[in-house]
Amino acid sequence: MKPRLAMFALAASVSLVACVQKHAETSSPKAAKVPLPNVHTLGSLISGGVPAGDAAFDELKAMGVKTIISVDGATPDVARAEARGMRYVHIPITYSDVPEQQKLEIARAIRDLPGPVYIHCHHGKHRSPAATAAAAVTLGLVTPAEGVVFMRDAGTSPSYAGLFQCVEEAVVVPVSALNAASNEFPSVRKPTGVVAAMVEIDYAYEHLQEIRAAGWTVPKDHPDLVPAAEAGRLADQLRFSGEDPRSQAKGPEYAARLADAIARTSALEDGLIRGEPRDQLESKWKLVAASCKECHAAYRDRRN
Repeated sequence: MKPRLAMFALAASVSLVACVQKHAETSSPKAAKVPLPNVHTLGSLISGGVPAGDAAFDELKAMGVKTIISVDGATPDVARAEARGMRYVHIPITYSDVPEQQKLEIARAIRDLPGPVYIHCHHGKHRSPAATAAAAVTLGLVTPAEGVVFMRDAGTSPSYAGLFQCVEEAVVVPVSALNAASNEFPSVRKPTGVVAAMVEIDYAYEHLQEIRAAGWTVPKDHPDLVPAAEAGRLADQLRFSGEDPRSQAKGPEYAARLADAIARTSALEDGLIRGEPRDQLESKWKLVAASCKECHAAYRDRRN
């Protein structure tokens, strides 16, 4: 690096650290208890899964959290957060990447809004650790290597190579770049098209996992779930996702994979309707799960 560039990078780093120092000073969160899933800290930042219900938001308040950043596609529970004096910011990202624009928005929110800051995705294992690490590197709080270690500690799967790559390639940015990022910090960004469908697909898939754990019957702790209806919901959302222009632009191979996933899910739905034996339903479920895993490996988990 040339001397002038080195001095510029050093000055930018010092300035950015000063800007976020308030978070380092105010962030000494208590050890998280259930029901907040997969909570991990990176310096002054807290990463975890989606807070669901009053108990989770009460725990965030007890930890002193002032700002919640969701990188999940689902609509945040703004009302529960605001009722406890916390601000919600919604900046969704994918499983394949932390795009530059979103990374800078997240970093600016961390810099500008009151801390401690809690950053979450759905499960708290993949997207939120990546977003937390990428933003922390951008702000000069950690090195890329430290960010990668944090992701591994949080349980981020090596399958999400694009998320790791974003952190490995992240650099400290000048203050001007942060100032140029949006500071609108919306509490809700409504997903549309394939993004909205994927949010619903995620929920339907989770419900089917609960139904499977209950022996392909209605779970005792989730009596409102109807097994066949959840399989039908999954099949419908897969169909809806295929109607989005972004899905259609992926070409015939993607369309074939999607059609296969729909057929497998519909077969599971039919089996549930007919009351097939558990072993047959299990076989059909494994085909559904395999189609999801294969498609994710080919399209979702790779950096575009």
